[in-house]
Amino acid sequence: MKSKDMGINVSLRHITKRFGKAKTQVVAVKEFTFDFPPGKLTTLLGPSGCGKTTVLRCVAGFYEPDQGDVFIDGQRVNDLPPYKRPTGTVFQNYALFPHMTVFENVAYGLKIKKLPTRSIQEKVAQALALLQLSGLEDRSPNQLSGGQQQRVAIARVLVNEPKVLLFDEPLSNLDAKLRVYMRGEIRALQERLGLTTIYVTHDQEEAMSISHTIVIMNKGKIEQAGTPLEIYRRPRTPFVADFIGTTNFLKGEVQEVDEKAIKIKMPGIIISLRFADGYKPGEEVWLVLRPEMIRFAEEGEEKGLSGKVQEVSFLGSLARYLVEIEGGDQIQVDEPNPKHFRQKGSAVYLILDEEALHLQKVK
Repeated sequence: MKSKDMGINVSLRHITKRFGKAKTQVVAVKEFTFDFPPGKLTTLLGPSGCGKTTVLRCVAGFYEPDQGDVFIDGQRVNDLPPYKRPTGTVFQNYALFPHMTVFENVAYGLKIKKLPTRSIQEKVAQALALLQLSGLEDRSPNQLSGGQQQRVAIARVLVNEPKVLLFDEPLSNLDAKLRVYMRGEIRALQERLGLTTIYVTHDQEEAMSISHTIVIMNKGKIEQAGTPLEIYRRPRTPFVADFIGTTNFLKGEVQEVDEKAIKIKMPGIIISLRFADGYKPGEEVWLVLRPEMIRFAEEGEEKGLSGKVQEVSFLGSLARYLVEIEGGDQIQVDEPNPKHFRQKGSAVYLILDEEALHLQKVK
């Protein structure tokens, strides 16, 4: 289990998977095509029923796609059963054998392969050391914490030296604090080993914190793929913008477009942005903006978008305000490390971070 310089390629081409009989058939995944970056952690993210686990199981071999091809390291593997594929899967349910010790659980796959006893002992010791489980070899699963059980499940997969590591919502059974700890451990482990890793979750924060690449799925299709920063700052569709984090959608009208800038007219204000291709005067647009990208104008500062505070919520590290702006739209504004709270009903002026503002066309 040495560190690797580069993981192997996993490519999916036009994968379609259906479930059920003809009249009640459900299309879980439709025309899914993607090249997973080798040696990186890619997260399939989306709401329940979007098809992310189905994609993972097509890679693992637990599902055979109705259409399309799965390639691992350049080889088409559609007809290979799971045990012949160079993949290892960590499930949501750890599936540890309760009557076996930690050592026996991790060694189980190696014994099935009939490896020599000495080789099994060496490989298990390496895997346990990698997962910081040395010294727990003789314990049974019910003597371990949730985080330790999860690490045993990962060790059991890694000891078989897979070329592709698959995670199917592995942290959903853990409490909030342990989830945060374990996702850091998984990211560090992946980077140390350099394995091509596919990770499934519906937790946006989890995906943002561990992923090199995020694939947002909706109704069996890819909505957008990119780095966490790209997904967050430049969502391409209203679904992505609304699914990732908290988002404000402000409707405006393109007033003027030239080679350097585009001017957007909103109630009581005109916003000038860097040139954006594909927009014409008179066209309606959405201005997409996160709550933390809006701030309150200070006294003596040039006034921005006018509004009135409707609600105030204290969230510990920040105060979240619901502000009704001129024209009747309501938006959320986050103020970090608040020294005092603005009163409900008070008039405010808002300054928008024009560098962070993102446009989408109104369809």
